[in-house]
Amino acid sequence: MENYKPLITDGVTDWPQTLKAQYRARHYWGTRTLASYIEEQVGQHPDRLAVVDNAIRLSYQQLWDRSASCAQFLLDRSIRRGDRIIVQLPNTWEFVVFTLACFRIGVIPVMAMPAHRQHELSHVARLSGAVAIAVPEEDRGTDLRSIAHEVAQQIPSIHSLFVSGKGTSPEGVSPHSDTGNRVREYRLINSIGVQPRFDEAAYSPDARDVALMLLSGGTTGAPKLIVRTHMDYAYNIQKCSEVGGFSAQTVYMVALPASHNFPLGSPGYLGALFHGGRTVLLRSPEAVRALTTIDQESVTVTAVVPAVAHKWIEVQREQHVMKGNSLQVLQVGGSRMPDKLAPAVRQVLGATLQQVFGMAEGLINMTRLDDSEDVCCNTQGRPVSDGDEIRVVDENGHAVPDGTLGLLITRGPYTPCGYFKAPEANARSFNADGWYRTGDIVMLRPDGNLVVSGRDKDMINRGGENISAEEVESFVYQFSQVMGAAAIAMPDKLLGERLCLYVTLKPNTHFDLDALKAYMEKIGVAKFKIPEKLVIVEELPMTKIGKIDKKWLRSDVVKRLAADAAPAH
Repeated sequence: MENYKPLITDGVTDWPQTLKAQYRARHYWGTRTLASYIEEQVGQHPDRLAVVDNAIRLSYQQLWDRSASCAQFLLDRSIRRGDRIIVQLPNTWEFVVFTLACFRIGVIPVMAMPAHRQHELSHVARLSGAVAIAVPEEDRGTDLRSIAHEVAQQIPSIHSLFVSGKGTSPEGVSPHSDTGNRVREYRLINSIGVQPRFDEAAYSPDARDVALMLLSGGTTGAPKLIVRTHMDYAYNIQKCSEVGGFSAQTVYMVALPASHNFPLGSPGYLGALFHGGRTVLLRSPEAVRALTTIDQESVTVTAVVPAVAHKWIEVQREQHVMKGNSLQVLQVGGSRMPDKLAPAVRQVLGATLQQVFGMAEGLINMTRLDDSEDVCCNTQGRPVSDGDEIRVVDENGHAVPDGTLGLLITRGPYTPCGYFKAPEANARSFNADGWYRTGDIVMLRPDGNLVVSGRDKDMINRGGENISAEEVESFVYQFSQVMGAAAIAMPDKLLGERLCLYVTLKPNTHFDLDALKAYMEKIGVAKFKIPEKLVIVEELPMTKIGKIDKKWLRSDVVKRLAADAAPAH
């Protein structure tokens, strides 16, 4: 143990020594890797069903064997312990097998979002120093394979692409001459055989090693990387599983993108597999398909964002798609569940609502399954661990009384103390004592439950996807006719918030959303970041200290939306 050498040191912020000693003394951190929890279930119940993906049904032993084959495949292609791979795979059994293979050999998956395109992927690949990318052939008509090749052309560290789908390119050959012989493309299905030949002892990582990197939205635009170790992420999963009531009887449906922290490990599909349960994978949370699958697979728990919950409730109320009563718990997170919608989870779907308010940076709050209706419907829960410390403070860092809105700060055994290679962001968001400034405005009730009010950062939360206003504004300023720009959130019943853009223009010039959309799509920006409403004004309101008054703009757009919705006279 004394000879332990971290996989990565450059760019990783460790916990302060006092906290490390405290967390170890309280046994928050164990000595097991993420894969070891699944291996335990393989040993106890090898023939039990583990993963369901349409017609593909894998037992625990089959899952373990295929991940071993995949691990050996990666090793054979010069991918080694500590290397990073961008993973942008859809909700399929290949995603589960591929990430498990990475965990087993100490390769670090960097969890990209399905909606990310060249702009975001290039940044993440460059920042992480990725050596490979795993992508599907396409996503909703977008050729992700070609985008991955374009990213590889820009990032010299990338030497391999793994593509899922039914393409016919030769094994190990890149059809894109612009990367020459440097980048090889492999069909992912070819890496996942059924005959394991992997030497576990030679490559198994240490629990203190980095296990994966999650992505965070940020006010300065491009995603930041969140380093999670085997020991802290395992603890995260275990505590969330405990509060979520996960067991061998759990049938967990992955309806949100599996690379999100919520369906991945809070407690997510890993929580189900840790406890000998079953994971059911869906490509999308489309209501009819999802509700039908719940019946067909006897799903007991799943996780969604409020917009999806709203749609499921509407469809079930109108069409009665779900006939059975297997669904016991509906976890809702990503953004605040509207108070008026919350009771309908039980009334229409017949499930207990479990609100989950958390972040990839660590802290997870959950309502308890035996909480009162008031707590379940009107709060976003309380921390899952007694090691989680939370404070609600004012702008000067002073504690505010219970029942008063303030800024949430936190630290704990699964909340890292800094982003990867992001000193400026770390200086804003973390302090030397391990406290993380979440950016969330909350109220702490006397019963210990939090009520989330909003964000203090310049962020738009569109259906659980965080959008940086500053990043969007930077795209707008590429147009010479634009003098000033302000991206703000506007309220939306379905998604919670949508993106509105206010601009001022130079005299006698023209600007419209179609031009901005075409530009953002051309440079490969995720579609959810494209503004959905444009307001052209003569001047932007300013605060007394000379900043754009976005509070006034948010109030103004509410008035404009109300006027647009008013019946014509």
